[in-house]
Amino acid sequence: MTKVKSSPDHDRAALADLFASRRYFAKFEKITAHLNRVAAVMQAEGALSKREVEVLTAYVQAIAYTFKALAMKYLLVGRDTGQFFGSLQMDVEESGFPMFSELMVMANDAAQARQHLEGQPDAETLKRQMVEQIISEREIPTRLQFALSQRLYYEELVKGHLFWAQNDPQILWLEGLKDRRRYMLHWASYDSQVNLPTIYLMELEDTGRRSLGKDERRWPEVQAHLMAQSLGGLKLLTIAKGFDESFDDLHPKKLRRLHVGPMYSHAFTRQTGPLREVLAEAQAPKGQDWALAWTDEVLESERVIEERAGWFGAVEREVFALDPFSGHGAETGATRMERAIILPERPYQVLAEKNPPGFGAVTKYVVSPTGRVLRY
Repeated sequence: MTKVKSSPDHDRAALADLFASRRYFAKFEKITAHLNRVAAVMQAEGALSKREVEVLTAYVQAIAYTFKALAMKYLLVGRDTGQFFGSLQMDVEESGFPMFSELMVMANDAAQARQHLEGQPDAETLKRQMVEQIISEREIPTRLQFALSQRLYYEELVKGHLFWAQNDPQILWLEGLKDRRRYMLHWASYDSQVNLPTIYLMELEDTGRRSLGKDERRWPEVQAHLMAQSLGGLKLLTIAKGFDESFDDLHPKKLRRLHVGPMYSHAFTRQTGPLREVLAEAQAPKGQDWALAWTDEVLESERVIEERAGWFGAVEREVFALDPFSGHGAETGATRMERAIILPERPYQVLAEKNPPGFGAVTKYVVSPTGRVLRY
């Protein structure tokens, strides 16, 4: 098992070993590639619409770009670079993802990225200097390698399209004109409590005078309201009702939340439970020692009622459908919830053999190195 340096917080660890750090980022590069394929399978099954898959894959790609940037930042971790430089802080107890603080630092770096790039030699100059040092001095140009890795890191930040701590709401027109327009809003956040990416999609109808995206008053208010409610601990019912009651001419018809993670790995994480035992027993080849949990919550409007507003007016209010089958609809605050797990073939074989309690209702997406995805 890869050794990671624990911090006093116990739930975090520093990937201070060069090879462990590179294996960690290579693992997530494969995982994010598989996520897009899983989303395509969900679309084929009718679990996600084409538009939802387009939005979801854009966020997954943003997560991939974030890991690519962090991989450049920590490319020379553990080497003598001539200056103090830390290592990636990851959540080893719960999520398996980087700590929330890593994304906050990255956002600060992004704000100053162009300034950093202006003060550095370009990549070709650094590569030429590295070759010259190898030939003339016959030594590894570690400090030049570090300078190049930092330049590549800031170049990734300048390119943008990364997954930030907060990803503000965006609006997509679906259908309708004039009196009743239908949109999809989507936004995302990196939950600071559990260190996981969380993606939200809301379909709503707009009966306002102006189109929501062009309304200078309502649109900023909607964005601020939704970001303030983007907490993994809040039920979808709480978020949707709060939105419905705050905006009389906006009617949320469907709210979806996708939790990406936790990521389990026998080499990197210390989570407890059946999955840890499965991964330990699987002894999977390098790059296949992982499992990624995936939770999909959906809340849908069941019907509309009218409430009095003022002396003579009335406003529409949504009545949301809660899960009638599990008996826990009020507890989950959702119409339905699906838990899934994505994992390579060898860990799945061990999971199927052990068949631990609680996994019967969990959907399994089994991925192969060739990119094939099978659903069980």
